[in-house]
Amino acid sequence: METKLRVYKKTVSIVNETACDMYQSLVGSQTGFLMESYDKEYDRFTFFGGNPMAVIRGEKDRLVLNFRDGSREVRRGNPRELLKELYSEFQVDRESDELAFSGGLVGNLGYDYIRYTEDLPDSNPDEIGIETICMMLVTEFVIVDHVAETMTGIVLDTPDEAGRQRAMAKAEELVTKARAVPDIPVQHTFVRDGRVIRETDTCESYSKKVEKIRQYIVDGHVFQTVLSQRWTVETGQSGFALYQELRELNPSPYLYYFNYGDFEVIGSSPEMIVKRQNGRIYTCPIAGTRPRGKTPEEDRILTEELLNDEKETAEHIMLVDLARNDMGRVSEFGTVKVTRLKEVQYYSHVMHIVSLVEGRSRKEVHPCDLISSFLPAGTLSGAPKIRAMEIIDELENVRRGLYGGATGYIDFSGDMDFCITIRTMIKKGSRVYLQAGAGIVADSVPENEYNECRNKAMALAKTLLP
Repeated sequence: METKLRVYKKTVSIVNETACDMYQSLVGSQTGFLMESYDKEYDRFTFFGGNPMAVIRGEKDRLVLNFRDGSREVRRGNPRELLKELYSEFQVDRESDELAFSGGLVGNLGYDYIRYTEDLPDSNPDEIGIETICMMLVTEFVIVDHVAETMTGIVLDTPDEAGRQRAMAKAEELVTKARAVPDIPVQHTFVRDGRVIRETDTCESYSKKVEKIRQYIVDGHVFQTVLSQRWTVETGQSGFALYQELRELNPSPYLYYFNYGDFEVIGSSPEMIVKRQNGRIYTCPIAGTRPRGKTPEEDRILTEELLNDEKETAEHIMLVDLARNDMGRVSEFGTVKVTRLKEVQYYSHVMHIVSLVEGRSRKEVHPCDLISSFLPAGTLSGAPKIRAMEIIDELENVRRGLYGGATGYIDFSGDMDFCITIRTMIKKGSRVYLQAGAGIVADSVPENEYNECRNKAMALAKTLLP
């Protein structure tokens, strides 16, 4: 059944209010989402909201919708196809294209999302117990424009006078409540009380797996496989407190917090997997890593070392080619181009080699099919992708879950922006799960790859460990 909605909005000026303070004022500890970016030149907008129209969970042969009115609906079939059907039920009149986000689906698609289109082994235990599709159907939320210094309450309702009146009253309520932050900011006391209670690998066990992948490469199975490991940490800190600490310690292009009620997702990802905007598609492969130097001179030396490392650059070019292939499946013929190649970007603890691949989207491609073309990213699986994933299932001890999947939104307009779910914590109860991987190629040194994983995880661990 088709649902027709119109976008209504209320815009006000803001001065010193922060996204975290406004989120807490509006949503508190209820189900909600916050998506922002540290780099305001990269993305000037922050989105946040609570009280979603529905929380969507998909696994195996079903999609479960828990609506805000307390009702529940179970749809049976392929969850990916069911998500497409749900999205397509909504026809939204935006009135203009000026909005950065006009409602839709926000949340997380797991690494195993590809299993809805590919037949892959699935023998590893699901240690965390979270569905592959975890999304929120969002029809009321707030957008902050950091350049214009404005906050806009957005509400979707029916395109009639009754709908307009309801929506405008709700939009007014959203901005009023979000702005109701204390005049004197609340000082948050953060205690790093975490303790590691489990690691999936020691250096020795991880190294043995690296050697097995190297043999697979010699035997011609793959060119590269991304092997990850997981740490489980116990903490008494709240998920939102962890997010506030993480965004300060590890600022990244993609910062996000999702509270699904029974678990929370806290992340600071550097890597776009796919973005569609105004008919163009973008993907941003990242491969090649060094730790940050302690001084600018050390940074310069490490940068030169990284760019002159034949292993790192060969791996990066291979993954750029894989990204071009993924892009070609959903782009108009002849439009795929590499517009940035082998640039070094710097983050709080590491530096990476980064490229940008672009194409013009084929109009008939459904947004849910578009994200399927890229998931999981080659930088989180390997090449060739399917065989690499089979090897990952063989060697990793637990199912990856949300790690290595995608986090972001699909607008009702068809635009989207997803990052790869890395540099991310999953908090369930008092346990926090951290995961990081390294790309294994023919000349990989096992101990170096193990240490690369630890360097990546350290940005997260510093928010938890004394």
